[in-house]
Amino acid sequence: MEREPDWDADDDAPPSWFAGQHLPEDARRMGLSHHVPDGAILDFAGRLDSTKPMHRVAAWVMLVVFGLPVLFAAMRVLYLF
Repeated sequence: MEREPDWDADDDAPPSWFAGQHLPEDARRMGLSHHVPDGAILDFAGRLDSTKPMHRVAAWVMLVVFGLPVLFAAMRVLYLF
């Protein structure tokens, strides 16, 4: 006799594909959620899977987008000295 699955076990828990499910616990304690820009970026980055090539491309693009302003600011500071 096959056992019937228990569909009501986690009725209160949102599905894993809902936004905000991939935030680190530290970010949640700080009050971040997927509704604020910093939390949305963390949630997006947490969903990336390194086994998928397009996710790797997205991670490199994010690294460039967020890293270039820091590099340019450091170059500007070094140029002023």
